[in-house]
Amino acid sequence: MFLDKRLQDDTEYGLSIFKPNTGTCMNWLEERPNGSVVYVSFGSLAELGVDQMEELAWGLGDSNYHFLWVVMSKEEAKLPKDFARETSEKGLVASWCPQLQVLAHKAVGCFVTHSGWNSTSEALSLGVPMVAMPKWTDQSTNAKYVMDVWRMGLRVRCNDKGIVRREEIEHCVREVMEGERGKEMKRNAIKWSELAKEAVGEGGSSDRSIHEFVAKLGRSTE
Repeated sequence: MFLDKRLQDDTEYGLSIFKPNTGTCMNWLEERPNGSVVYVSFGSLAELGVDQMEELAWGLGDSNYHFLWVVMSKEEAKLPKDFARETSEKGLVASWCPQLQVLAHKAVGCFVTHSGWNSTSEALSLGVPMVAMPKWTDQSTNAKYVMDVWRMGLRVRCNDKGIVRREEIEHCVREVMEGERGKEMKRNAIKWSELAKEAVGEGGSSDRSIHEFVAKLGRSTE
């Protein structure tokens, strides 16, 4: 549904660790202009330290863009005091959101992500430029592809303590949303989204591979 809209009812995520706050998130997005929202999520496993949460919070606030930030309930205590209240005109902090629906929404113009593969491939397929903040495992490799291979986002730079400062976050968000490089990133994001649709469409490379795989399984059981 989210990629090519061929199967209108195919919107299920399968197993979900958390209950998505669908109504609140989507209603909020509906009230925002096209391409004006920075969506921020670090998945279900990544945890940020208090210092990094504060820098990210004020980096988003200082960028002056609308933002939708997913902060798990167990992480809320790390937010700066009164941050949600002070930024309520620009931002929404939610405990969970339906990510595919959010990324597919016309109001979203940028995705600040930990660069896990699921999030990266979803943003790639739906044509959303990224600000990559990798932490571990495959995330650095994915962030490398986002910035240097697919050229549809930026990777933030850490200081000598491993913290991404608010100025760096603000700079990267602004560059993706409105900078000259950001225009190229948006064009590249659309290109990769179209290629993803082509691959999974009937007769596409992914579609053919699935059929070949199933055919081989069938032959192996004969």
